[in-house]
Amino acid sequence: MDISEVRIRPVKGAGRMRAFASVVFGGQFVVHELKVVEGAEGRMFVAFPSKRAASGEYFDIAHPITAEARDRIQQAVLAAYRQHVEAMAAGQVG
Repeated sequence: MDISEVRIRPVKGAGRMRAFASVVFGGQFVVHELKVVEGAEGRMFVAFPSKRAASGEYFDIAHPITAEARDRIQQAVLAAYRQHVEAMAAGQVG
């Protein structure tokens, strides 16, 4: 299924987390609460939605099954994030 839309919601003051993202697949299915995170040495990555178990351990509640799908989603989310950051810097987004 193709990625038809990516929505970015920046966050401030949340440590290394830079934004939340929602990804729409084929205009028919959406996954909310992906996280854009700044990792080591400023490298950005996408963390998939997770839930904390009673034991304190976290587990993904939605995630790609293949490395190819993970790469496609991550590339789309990071491109949308960069575009959003550039638009904010240019004063095009409030």
